[in-house]
Amino acid sequence: MDRAERNELVEKNIGLVHACANKFRGKGAEYDDLFQAGCVGLIKAAENFDPERGFSFSTYAVPVILGEIKRIFRDGGSVKVGRALKEKARAAMREKEALTAELGCEPTVGQLAERLGSDVAQTAQLLNAAMPAVSLTACTDDGEGQIDLPVESPENAASELIALREVIAMLPDRDREMISLRYYRGMTQSRTAELLGMSQVQVSRREKAVLALLRRNLSA
Repeated sequence: MDRAERNELVEKNIGLVHACANKFRGKGAEYDDLFQAGCVGLIKAAENFDPERGFSFSTYAVPVILGEIKRIFRDGGSVKVGRALKEKARAAMREKEALTAELGCEPTVGQLAERLGSDVAQTAQLLNAAMPAVSLTACTDDGEGQIDLPVESPENAASELIALREVIAMLPDRDREMISLRYYRGMTQSRTAELLGMSQVQVSRREKAVLALLRRNLSA
């Protein structure tokens, strides 16, 4: 597996790290430390995964991720965030801001990793160290508030990200692309409408309907 394939595998499965880390919340370790250890496990899993063995990547990766997280408790400490990591995190945030200005929207972790010449999981670690709060909301075009995706918060309901991805995958192609543009690529409703050949009003109405559907499916 080459580096590009490994990065893609890591990026698609970063939700596994959140889900695993969430199992250890409130047990004596900081969530940031749990997440960083989990990222180490995800990278190891991606490097050693053999698809020809007949099981899914998530089946292989979860025990590896959990193993790295449990090391925090066995070692009686946390993942140390030193000065060098903090400097790298600040540099990553500067690159993220520059890339946002170039693209006109927030870059994905994969895009930022490519810009930094880094792995996706390592880039996620840097972003987590610099700014642990993650937003899964999109602003309306009039700036009057936000529309939330059907997840309580990325930290308190991180395990729902996997279920959310599965629900989104079942949407019609057009709706799935709309959600991708709005919530994963940070596009405005106007820009999304332009790309999809719709009006802003049509996007607004359809978005509300799709979000309502996602909420119902996740709460079922």
